[in-house]
Amino acid sequence: FEVFPPKKTSPVETVYKTLDALKDLKPDFISVTYGAGGSENCETTLDIVNRIKNVCGVESASHLTCTYLTKKDATKVLETFRANGVENILALRGDKIEGRTPCGDFIHASDLVNFIKEFDEEHKDGTFNILGACYPEGHPTSPSIISDIQSLKIKVDAGVTHLMSQLFFDNSYFYDFLEKVKIAGINVPIEAGIMPVVNRKQIERMVNVCGVALPKKYSAMMEKYGDNTEAIRDAGIAYAIDQIVDLVSQGVDGIHLYTMNNPYVAKKINDAVRSLF
Repeated sequence: FEVFPPKKTSPVETVYKTLDALKDLKPDFISVTYGAGGSENCETTLDIVNRIKNVCGVESASHLTCTYLTKKDATKVLETFRANGVENILALRGDKIEGRTPCGDFIHASDLVNFIKEFDEEHKDGTFNILGACYPEGHPTSPSIISDIQSLKIKVDAGVTHLMSQLFFDNSYFYDFLEKVKIAGINVPIEAGIMPVVNRKQIERMVNVCGVALPKKYSAMMEKYGDNTEAIRDAGIAYAIDQIVDLVSQGVDGIHLYTMNNPYVAKKINDAVRSLF
């Protein structure tokens, strides 16, 4: 599962109800997104990560984006994570923000992976397990899927032990991607990222940001039910369940469910597919 911190105007406790509901579903781990703004998000992220691990009794993983992170800030964050028992880090480049200049210390996620590995070697305790992201349809800024997989190989070779995919709505892209990464010599576990989209605005934003393809049957579903809040929610849940059933039958390494902090949707999907695992 994946959750994200609340907006700055909301207290961190607003996400705790989501966590309390998700823990009963017994996921392997819950990841927490991390904003792009330097190290100022570290405290909120830590509150949530600690809640997941120490109160919910579930393994946790913290995202860490590096585009707007200096090496000095990265060291500070890693020291804080280490002091608080954070063991799993999802190392990400992060999306670029219009009107804001990247720090330039980290150009690619692989640069952050190397930095974390160097930090570990300096402290001689191997604190961190590093996870990475992958893109079944190619990263939006990559010139081609082959180029993107070549970059992914660099990231994995740098020290990533586990990959979680960007969301997708057509499983054939994921299967094709798995064949290509295997040929490239990438052999770490790859979890399929599934996002149950429950409203029209959400899907329009995701398609715009991530550049994912929409199958005809998905577009037809959005067209028919998009203006009915309850209907599109239930249709989105059903579509995600159908994706997961197919993925599990094909031997997928795991499912990473983007919950959007919605425990109702997560529970409905979990109840439908739990017996498959």
